[in-house]
Amino acid sequence: MTSSKATAIGFSAVLMWSLLALFTIGSAPVPPFLLNALTFGIGGTLGLVWTLRNGIGRLRGISWRVYAFGIVGLFGYHALYFTAFRIAPAAETGLMAYLWPLFIVIFAGFLPGERLRPLAVLGALVAFAGAALIVLGRDAGGAATGAGLALGFLCALTWAGYSTLSRRLGDVPTESVTVYCIGTAILSLAVHLAVEDTLWPQGTGGWLAVLALGIGPVGAAFFTWDIGMKKGDIQLLGVASYAAPLLSTLALIGAGVTSPSWTILAAAVLITGGAALAARASAVARSGASAAG
Repeated sequence: MTSSKATAIGFSAVLMWSLLALFTIGSAPVPPFLLNALTFGIGGTLGLVWTLRNGIGRLRGISWRVYAFGIVGLFGYHALYFTAFRIAPAAETGLMAYLWPLFIVIFAGFLPGERLRPLAVLGALVAFAGAALIVLGRDAGGAATGAGLALGFLCALTWAGYSTLSRRLGDVPTESVTVYCIGTAILSLAVHLAVEDTLWPQGTGGWLAVLALGIGPVGAAFFTWDIGMKKGDIQLLGVASYAAPLLSTLALIGAGVTSPSWTILAAAVLITGGAALAARASAVARSGASAAG
């Protein structure tokens, strides 16, 4: 698989994540960890079907440390994210959590065979400014606290660390994500039973929203993201990830949940410009590698 194809596959995860907010709204009033258990359970089940088709033997010989890494990455990110917003449901908390694409660009520079590309970093900063316009413009209904901001920061570090270190597991088949999802579903169910009241989706629409989450944003997205992180342009994917809050807002506008504004237009310009800078950095890097070869 070429790097360009893997990058495109990885970006499909960003497209799916852009529907996360819309489907999550539709799944109300399901509490966060129960929603996590349901959706990761669906995603893990679909992944298991795919794995069985490819041969369950692909999961043999994989160290338990790899599975522990994947489960801690997926469950840890969501646990930190949900806890951060319970403590401080503020726009600043969301913005802190959205440092992860920038961290991916920076962390990727320390991977074997990679180097920190200044244009990619500049692109990430420009795109982050666009994401900040969107996130800070939302009425999150709460106030920021030190604990909430700290958890949001840890949330960003967790996802960036998981994503970047996945590159070091390039020989581990993507089918392993099936185990990550199932493990995350089990842990989420345990936390739900310990700390949450059970509230099921309301009506057919609610259950369809949960199903859609499990198929896409909390299902296939983690498999395609794994491919992108292992075989694609990790720095370009990091910057391109800032399209998620923009596309998410556009999806909410299309559904009539949010109204359009000039802020969204400005954010679109910044995020697109940042992605263009990162793409330019990627093209320069490829041409340099070709010349060296």
